[in-house]
This record gives sequence, C-alpha cells and structure tokens, in this order.
Amino acid sequence: MTSVQTISNNTATRQLCLTALFAALVCAGTFVAVPLPIGYFNLGDIFVLCGAWLLGPIFGASAAAVGSALADVIMGYVAYAPATFVIKGCIALAASLLFPVLLKLCKKDTPARLLSAIAGEAIMVGGYFLYESVFLRLGMGAAASLPGNTLQAVCGIIGANLLVRILMANKTIRKYF
Repeated sequence: MTSVQTISNNTATRQLCLTALFAALVCAGTFVAVPLPIGYFNLGDIFVLCGAWLLGPIFGASAAAVGSALADVIMGYVAYAPATFVIKGCIALAASLLFPVLLKLCKKDTPARLLSAIAGEAIMVGGYFLYESVFLRLGMGAAASLPGNTLQAVCGIIGANLLVRILMANKTIRKYF
C-alpha cells in the first residue's frame, strides 16, 4: 500500500466516523426535549446545522437525514420518518451549500452561519407544513404546528451558532474539520 492510499483511506475513515458521530448526535439530541410556550425544542436541530457546516453537503446531509429519521422511528413517529429524512437532509444540504457563498459575501463567519441556518430552518418549517397538510391530509390544520416549528427553528439556529463557535475555538477539535 502506498502512502497516497493510506492518506486517502485515513481521510475516508475519518469522514465516515465523523458522519456516524453526527448521525448519533442528531438522533440522541432529538430525545432531549425542552418544553417551550408553544411546543418544544430538541437538541437534534443544533447537531443538524453543526454537522452541515462541519461535514459539508454530502456527509452533513447524510448525518442529518439518517439521525433524525432514526429518532422518529425509535420514538414511534414512524409516519414522520420519511418526511424527516428528506426535510432534515435538505436543511443540512442548504445550510452547507449556502454557508461558503454567504461567507464570501459577508466576509464574516457569524452572519454567514446565521443566514445559512435561517434558510435551512425555513425548509424545516415549510417542509413539515407541506407534509402535514398534503400527505397527512391535515389541510390547513397543519398551520397549528407553524409557530412551534418556527420557535424550534430559532432555538436550533441560536444553539448551533453557539456550539460551532465553541468547537472552532478549540484547536484540537478544529483540526478535524
């Protein structure tokens, strides 16, 4: 085995391990529910966004989709698992693709992360509304979940921005991303 193959295999192994780690964090974080005045907030969205920014579009979206859908299945929300797989994957995909573009425009890390997270979480709010109104046939009754999902999105955006700043401040952690 040449040194190029070793480096390539180590990089692929590291990427696979980090993707699995974030899928597990998303899944486990979804179980940590914080009650809010309207609905609840879970830590899963924080890890969806952090995974998007740290792992990139393919691996970040994969971790978000698998971890979130698995949590739905484990918690008994099987009817939501297919939608969650697509919606959470799209959140991570949007946030990870928009971040570098916004970073070039904004020239600052925090506004670029905030804007990319807002775009991603807008997909979540709209995606669940669409799924509930059309596929679960709730019609306009699905609008009842909009305030709770929006509040969950805001908490996820704030939490992810705080967590990624903490992680990137640590040199040991930063070298893996």
